[in-house]
Amino acid sequence: MTTPRGFRDRADDSLLTLLGEIPELIRNLVIAEIDAAKVWLARTAKDGGWGALWAFAALFVLFWSVPALGTWAIAGLSSWWPVWLSALVVFFGMLIVAVVLALLGILRFRKIGKRQNPAQSIAQDVKEVRDEL
Repeated sequence: MTTPRGFRDRADDSLLTLLGEIPELIRNLVIAEIDAAKVWLARTAKDGGWGALWAFAALFVLFWSVPALGTWAIAGLSSWWPVWLSALVVFFGMLIVAVVLALLGILRFRKIGKRQNPAQSIAQDVKEVRDEL
């Protein structure tokens, strides 16, 4: 007989049959924990890579935008405003773009810490097994 989730009903199995299946169940648990660790590591590496990419993008914009685009914008705005005011407006605009890109990188790095570490789930499994004994 199977349960609604597709698992076999084990109520009629003997104690020796159930004890004989413990090594297989432990093996399956260890394999599942290792697979969970692999998935966690892959996600963590991906988020770390994206966070580093956003931080690099922020530095790239900050480094190359100021001399190239900044000079062009200052020259354009100085036809309406004084040169010093044009330069100040362009500087703060570039600073805002760099801050937004840096915040995107920080948010991606923070996402790493919010996931459950597979070591924590293994420790929880060990604790539950010890509590049952």
